[in-house]
Amino acid sequence: MQKPMISRLALTVAAASAFPAVQAAEGGFIEDSTATLQARNYYFSRDFSDIVGKSQQSKAEEWGQGFILNFKSGYTQGTVGMGIDAIGQLGLKLDSSRDSAGTGLLPVGDDGRAVDDYSRLGAALKVRLSNTELKIGELQPNLPVLTFSDIRLLPPTYQGASIVSNEIDGLTLQGGRLRSTSLRNEAGDDRMRAMLGRTPQTGLSDGFNYAGGDYAFNAKRTSLSAWYAQLEDIYNQRFIGLKHSEPLGNWTLGANLGFYDSQEDGSKLAGSIDNQAFYSLLSAKRGGHTFYVGYQAIYGDNAFPRVFANVTPLGNEVPTYEFAEKDERSWQARYDYDFAALGAPGLVATVRYITSDNVDTDNGFEGNARERDLDLGYTVQSGPLKNVGVRIRNVAARSNYRSDIDENRLILSYTLTLF
Repeated sequence: MQKPMISRLALTVAAASAFPAVQAAEGGFIEDSTATLQARNYYFSRDFSDIVGKSQQSKAEEWGQGFILNFKSGYTQGTVGMGIDAIGQLGLKLDSSRDSAGTGLLPVGDDGRAVDDYSRLGAALKVRLSNTELKIGELQPNLPVLTFSDIRLLPPTYQGASIVSNEIDGLTLQGGRLRSTSLRNEAGDDRMRAMLGRTPQTGLSDGFNYAGGDYAFNAKRTSLSAWYAQLEDIYNQRFIGLKHSEPLGNWTLGANLGFYDSQEDGSKLAGSIDNQAFYSLLSAKRGGHTFYVGYQAIYGDNAFPRVFANVTPLGNEVPTYEFAEKDERSWQARYDYDFAALGAPGLVATVRYITSDNVDTDNGFEGNARERDLDLGYTVQSGPLKNVGVRIRNVAARSNYRSDIDENRLILSYTLTLF
């Protein structure tokens, strides 16, 4: 069982503040520092109405309380500025049982029960020269080839080094190496592995390497992206993307297009991999209304590969089904409404429907799937409950080759600015 580490976090933050004490008196290490504490109460329920696969657990249902403390220092003065970022996380079990564990909110012990609590503390040294920043330590990247997946009680983190450069106006270049990860329901470090579609792979990689860039032009309304990623000895991947936003009278039209090409890497710990994936997501916004339509296609001999436990970066990524299986074709229709247009700021709603076919199930028949999502969120805008957020999600997912799912989530959150 993992023990709370709030006292250790306090010591680390204190040490981080003391580290550049001389420079802080002259510059912005202290003056530009920020710290926030987020409390997150998370209920998750997933019913499997038509179980397919080895596990015959018919329901996953848990309730947890999480705390996320983020500290970000400013930089010391001089040509080369230095600083420290730190993150502390604590997860507490409020309700769970052996026959309903496994939601991804809480770690599961050897006895099949969720642990009472788990926690983690991490920090990163950051160095800035001009408009280029190097970070070494605990990282939370959000990349086209490694999507930041804050979808449970606590967010995942990675351990490694990253560099981000903005020396040329409109051009952002990034690169890095991640040697390990702490998953959304883990306290310790672990080597990374892959998923092919919905199937986890067993091979463990020594690191994830990436490099890429995004170039924004046309008054920042258009951007082009090109990326390369390598999960060592498992897969390597290339990505090209285009985003565009075009005002047209009272409307704003948008397009998000991307293409991935992946193959096996090195020792082929997940076997041979051949995958290409294309997605398109078009939007039209007017006032509080935003309409989306999307199409996604998976090609090659395998499902789409990604780092284990992360959501896919594809356009039809949704909470429950991935729509990234071998040969799968999927279509999306989505509608968002921001009630600020009706004088109710902070209230937003989303309804989304995705359907797919042409899945190669390797069982002699064509697979298909569909999912309907309803999301409703509200953040209190003023008064004593300002910044308190409530989010409700209801999902119905059906398929002829995998388990049907009915899912409900209720998330209460509050972020307190400490300084």
